[in-house]
Amino acid sequence: MPPVDETTGQLADLFLQVGRQIRVRSSTELAPVGLTHAQSRALRIVARAEGPMRMTDIADALGIVPRAATTVIDALEEAGLVTRGADSNDRRAIVVSMTGKGRRLRERLSQARLRAAEAVFAPLSPADQRQLLQLLRSIGGECAPQRGNT
Repeated sequence: MPPVDETTGQLADLFLQVGRQIRVRSSTELAPVGLTHAQSRALRIVARAEGPMRMTDIADALGIVPRAATTVIDALEEAGLVTRGADSNDRRAIVVSMTGKGRRLRERLSQARLRAAEAVFAPLSPADQRQLLQLLRSIGGECAPQRGNT
């Protein structure tokens, strides 16, 4: 087995550290709202959907089992941020939709996330930020949401 390049390990560590910084800063703004990071992610996923979203698709997007997604969606529904109903194409399937309250909160959360990211990336010049974005897209593909869709 070839030796691991030290740079690769440092990159991995730094990616985790930067992601953690953004999550911590975002969580600080989420605390008064009463949402967990998982609930915020679920709300973001449902908000990006073109219409009602199946529970199984939410679980897949979150990378969790459907039962765990149910717990996350239960909390969002209890807070009045989403509604659940039967899928019109398959009455056995459950779909989730945003409420007006959920859309308004999602906009607030999006702004909080943007502020957190701006603080983390502030040491970089705008040109460096664009270059970093280009580099990340080259390794992450187009899975990264475009600005305004986060």
